Amino acid sequence: MIPEFLKEKLINQYGLELTNQIIEGYKKERNTSIRINNLKTTKEDVLIILKENNINYQEINWYENSLLLDVKEDIVKTLDIYNEGKIYLQSLSSQLPPLFLEPKENEQILDMTAAPGGKTTEIAALTNNGALITAVEKNKIRADRLKYNIEKQGAKKVSVLNVDSRKLDEFFMFDKILLDAPCSGSGTLSKETINDFNEDLLTRSIKFQKELIEEAIKHLKVNGELIYSTCSILKEENEEILNYILKKNNNIEIIPLDLNNFKDLPLLPSNINGTLCVMPTKEYEGFFVSKLKRIK
Repeated sequence: MIPEFLKEKLINQYGLELTNQIIEGYKKERNTSIRINNLKTTKEDVLIILKENNINYQEINWYENSLLLDVKEDIVKTLDIYNEGKIYLQSLSSQLPPLFLEPKENEQILDMTAAPGGKTTEIAALTNNGALITAVEKNKIRADRLKYNIEKQGAKKVSVLNVDSRKLDEFFMFDKILLDAPCSGSGTLSKETINDFNEDLLTRSIKFQKELIEEAIKHLKVNGELIYSTCSILKEENEEILNYILKKNNNIEIIPLDLNNFKDLPLLPSNINGTLCVMPTKEYEGFFVSKLKRIK
């Protein structure tokens, strides 16, 4: 099932036992998860609708607005609460970066690779539409989809830029930046996508990630914070990208993530203390999250 070069990388990084667990995670059909959009509804109202439709749910202890459901996404898409933007289909792992960003009202926030908008609208919801968000997407079709989701979710104070985020105007400066970087997807592989994974994809992803994180640092205010995340579990796209940017810049440092509220996450070991690497399981996609701060 798994390409031999990827299996070799995983064994070198995690050992045989954890690699076997990762491969089992790839094989599992992932549960449907949603984020309740508190800009348009309440958790109580959503739970009533789910019960009326005989949809069982499981609450997530690290985020009150997150639920696992026992139905397929197609069923969720038939619900009025979905079509009205009161809930958003979003994997559990992808809900993590905005939480660690800890956005606040009146902060200027950049989402560098924003489409289709799950994290952008989550940031808006976490700040009750109080943050000033710039959402960037270079692909026109994806940028249009981003605008659609922002409007559907009732996210305000969001400016969408249809540009390459590696070429932002110099005058843009932000209190916080979310860089959920395009990656090889090594944390999200399944029976359907495993054949799309190859060494060329990994090489291109690493080059892109380095360019993006270099650009991100240029637009971060002093004492500003950057979340760097990927849906990869390979150190080449995660820890090694951090080591690359730390070596190149003496004005940034790693801020350890506060994991006190996230004790139930299925974690893989990381080579850098204070970063987070989620193991692919039935509930979770493989995901990496880290936080950097500009100190001067």
